[in-house]
Amino acid sequence: MKTNNFCVIMAGGVGSRFWPISRSVKPKQFLDILGTGKSLLRLTFERFIRILPPENILIVTSSDYDDIVREQIPEIPVKNILLEPLRRNTAPCISYASHKIKKIDPSARIIVAPSDHLILKEDKFLEVVRQGLDFVGEEHALLTLGITPGRPETGYGYIQVDRETEPALINRSISKVKTFTEKPDHKLAKVFVESGDFYWNAGIFFWSLESILDALQRHLPEVEAVFSEGDRIYNTSREERFIAKAYAGCKNISIDYGVMEMASNVFVLTSDFGWSDLGTWGSLYEQKKKDSKQNTITGKNVMSYDLENCFVHIPDDKLVVLQGLKNYIVVESDNILLVCRMKDEQKIKNFVLDVHLQKGQEFI
Repeated sequence: MKTNNFCVIMAGGVGSRFWPISRSVKPKQFLDILGTGKSLLRLTFERFIRILPPENILIVTSSDYDDIVREQIPEIPVKNILLEPLRRNTAPCISYASHKIKKIDPSARIIVAPSDHLILKEDKFLEVVRQGLDFVGEEHALLTLGITPGRPETGYGYIQVDRETEPALINRSISKVKTFTEKPDHKLAKVFVESGDFYWNAGIFFWSLESILDALQRHLPEVEAVFSEGDRIYNTSREERFIAKAYAGCKNISIDYGVMEMASNVFVLTSDFGWSDLGTWGSLYEQKKKDSKQNTITGKNVMSYDLENCFVHIPDDKLVVLQGLKNYIVVESDNILLVCRMKDEQKIKNFVLDVHLQKGQEFI
């Protein structure tokens, strides 16, 4: 299957909001969070392999997870596993991957996607992917996916479309972006949803190689300069040493903040294909089947009394008795127990930081 379409899967996150299941040694993208028998990374790879050959898929991850990626995705060429020695957010990751692709096909069209999202309507999603790749193949543009919001969610970023500018040429589901807003409070999120002009930011991007390299040069020249120096080194024995040096001196910045919010040629393709970023236990709770009291309980030895609207995830070999909880998250893993109010799930990231500071790396 010869094509100039490429996919970059970002798989370097630590998934701290899924603690204690997601740990630094094996974060959530490598886990079977959905109970399908496959990790989120594996599901993402299998989604894209339906339209792309393995040699056109790159996975960017931490060097700590090299063995896990090789084990879970044995089909991918080793040179397509890009190992980051340090975490520097998404802009360096995308610049690195773009220059690797440049060595293969300077006319490439690229989709960049996280490794840990849920897509319920895969056929619809792949139709949208083809549409996005076609668009960036014809237009010098940066394209992002916007999801029709179903509720005033405060855990997502929002994209406002520009209703005054004519949509792009493919169809009326592609519009110019007016503003980006990151994780508004509930009151503002409600205004966004009611306006009809805002969409959830899925964090999935499309561009041609030429468009993204030009955007990086314009808006993050210091990042682009770091990785362009390696154009003669990539795919050689010197690449690992070069990347170690590059990341040590590279800026820590997201592609959203560094490029997408700054560029003038940014468009959004709006759709609805059953998407969730699976960023928190609450988002997983939304996807799970509920009992008559709106609880979702995993674990063969969980005994519950008077529970309502709770997410419970307990290993089968543990006996747990719960009584009187309402709107709580209860998760146990490796002798770590988390009990947290559902409304406070965004604080789990802070809990993990406190655990790290007070108890050390053992529990992270």
